[in-house]
Amino acid sequence: MQPGYHPQQPPQINNNMTMSIVAIFLFWPLAIPAIINASKVNPLLQQGDYAGAQAAATESRKWSKWALIIGIAWYVIVLLCCALGGLGAIMSDSSSS
Repeated sequence: MQPGYHPQQPPQINNNMTMSIVAIFLFWPLAIPAIINASKVNPLLQQGDYAGAQAAATESRKWSKWALIIGIAWYVIVLLCCALGGLGAIMSDSSSS
């Protein structure tokens, strides 16, 4: 080893496990592939497969985002339906009195 030579550190890749776990509470069918891909990132990095680790992280991020988007949209729709249903019940009750 030469003096002043520092071995190059492997690039850090975010495995998106946190976002995948949050996504499982919103829309679990799409969060499962996100968690599976997120769990592949670190072992691939340890094996030196940086391209594979990056691909797994990208897939994890894609599935997590879709799960978050669909889950949040679903909750908004449910809340709107509940609010409009309650408002409709109040309006029909006050008009029948």
